[in-house]
Formats: sequence, C-alpha cells, structure tokens
Amino acid sequence: MNKIKNDLFLKALKGESVDRPPVWMMRQAGRYLPEFMAIREKYDFFTRCQTPELAAEITVQPIRRYGMDAAILFSDILVIPQAMNIEVEMKPGLGPWLPNPIRSKKDVDATIVPDIHETLGYVMDAIKLTKEMLNDEIPLIGFAGSPWTILCYCVQGQGSKTFDKAKEFCFTNPVAAHTMLQKITDTTIAYLKEKVKSGVNAVQVFDSWGGMLSPKDYQEFSWQYINQIIEALKDDAPVIAFGKGCWFALGEMAKSNASALGVDWTITPQMARKLTGHKITLQGNFDPVRLLSPPSEIKTMVKQMIDAFGKDKYIVNLGHGILPHIPLENAGAFIEAVKEYKQ
Repeated sequence: MNKIKNDLFLKALKGESVDRPPVWMMRQAGRYLPEFMAIREKYDFFTRCQTPELAAEITVQPIRRYGMDAAILFSDILVIPQAMNIEVEMKPGLGPWLPNPIRSKKDVDATIVPDIHETLGYVMDAIKLTKEMLNDEIPLIGFAGSPWTILCYCVQGQGSKTFDKAKEFCFTNPVAAHTMLQKITDTTIAYLKEKVKSGVNAVQVFDSWGGMLSPKDYQEFSWQYINQIIEALKDDAPVIAFGKGCWFALGEMAKSNASALGVDWTITPQMARKLTGHKITLQGNFDPVRLLSPPSEIKTMVKQMIDAFGKDKYIVNLGHGILPHIPLENAGAFIEAVKEYKQ
C-alpha cells in the first residue's frame, strides 16, 4: 500500500503525538449535501450502494467540499443481511424494511454465511475506485454494523425505539439468537478482511443499538461478538469500535485490541478518559444536533471539546451521524475549527 500523504488519522489510531487531532464526521458521505441529493433524485438507495461509480463519487463528495482527514466508504450496514439471504428494502419515509424477519430457529437455519466475492464484490470494486479517486491523499475507512445491531433489524424487521422483538428473541430463544449472531459475526469478519485487502486503511464497527441492552446483556449479546471481529482484524488494520449509548462498557472495551473507541455525547470527555484509563484513542463526541448552533458557537465548542479530550489519542467526530438538515456552513465550521486548532 502506498504512503498516505495526510496520515493524521492513522497516527491518532496508533496513539502517536500530533500537532492537531484529525477530523471526520459519521455519515459525512450523504444526505446533508446538495451534490448527494442530486444523485439521490436519480438512483434508489441500494442502486447507489451497489454501483461502484456512484458509491465512490458519494464517498469523495464531502472531501472535495470540506477536506476531512479521512473518507468513509458510502455503503450501508444492511448489505450484510442481504448477502446472508435476507431480503432488505429501503422504504422512503420509513427506512429499512425486512419483509420476512427472523423469528425462529428455522429462519436462522435458512440464512447463509456467504461467499463475499459473489455477494459483496460490488463493495470491493467501490473501494478500489474510491482509492483511485483519493489518490493516497487521505485514508479510507471501511465499516460494518455490529452483529447485535444487524440482528436487531433482522428480527424486528424495521427500525425501532426499543427493538423489543429483537430482545425478546434473544431472551426467549437464546440458542437460535447466538447461532444467528455467530453467523453474522463470521460473515462480517470475512467482509471486513476483504475490504482491507481491497484497500481500506481502517475499519469501524457501528453498534448503533448496543445502548438498548443492560450492561450484563450487552456483554452476552453484543460485545463478545464485536470483540471476535476486533481479534480477527487487529493484525490486518486498525479497528474502531463505536457503541452508541454504551458508555457503561467503555472500561471493558478499553481492554480489547481495538485501536480506538467511539463515544457519543452522553458522556463527558473527562469521564470517557477516566473509564478507559487514559490508554486508548477516543473518537467523538459532538452532539450532531449541536451543528444547528451558530457557526461561531460551534467553533468555540469544538475547541473546548479538543481541550477536554486532549489533542493526542483523539479523533474529532460527532457522537452519531450528521443529520440531513444541517446547514453546509455549520458542517464547515466544525471541520475548520479542528484545522485551526492550537493548544
């Protein structure tokens, strides 16, 4: 792999000292950008994911506009269940819709651990195209959902505030649930390994619904599977683990071989550092809705956030994905504040 010209992000993942922390934004390739909306008018969601030229173009759009320190491949966490023989649709106004949710051992047995080249080759093609377009200027991040988060959609059949059906399945049918979680884990490991081979410089595991579980259930149904992914990938590429609402597990997560942990806005930087023993790189944790504050205020808050986390072993990011209605100028203020940072 060629040397990346701006390697701030990779340095932060290694825990090296930097002049300023790197910055990128979760969901930066997407819905708040007019150039993205123009593509969305023409092509449906999974067409955008499955067409390498479109996915690559969408990935580099925010980089052209704002010059973040890392790009994240435009894709979706639900390409994994699709590859496993589970039908997934994206319904306008509703989001993910799985017409035949997993509710029994029989349903679990019907899912497969796929051949990644056959089912998800289009993602690898998108990575190669994106790498060409980025021309080694900045690193490219590949990602996957955590097995628990994927299970949530597979069982619930759609988004939810509680994922009660997914939890019920785990608690009443734990053998089938663990079988399914392991199948998702095996598929995800194979998928992320292929992504690294295709050229991504780091990977992130998004545990969007980890915070739905009690600390004890989190260990059983989510963290042990994320940790398998970290262990399988740690020698191939840096792994960032991000659990939304999972601050209670940070101490445990910090003992893993992850290169960094993402944190959301429900915890202070000081507390996140304390829980992780000041050892591991942290990423986050600006409230995405705070990007609706005036740009001058955003800049002040970003500086305060960096001061609180410290400039080293830190990656500036939001505490979850950027929202669709964020003004372009405000997103710009967030990125500029980091680039202008002086201690």
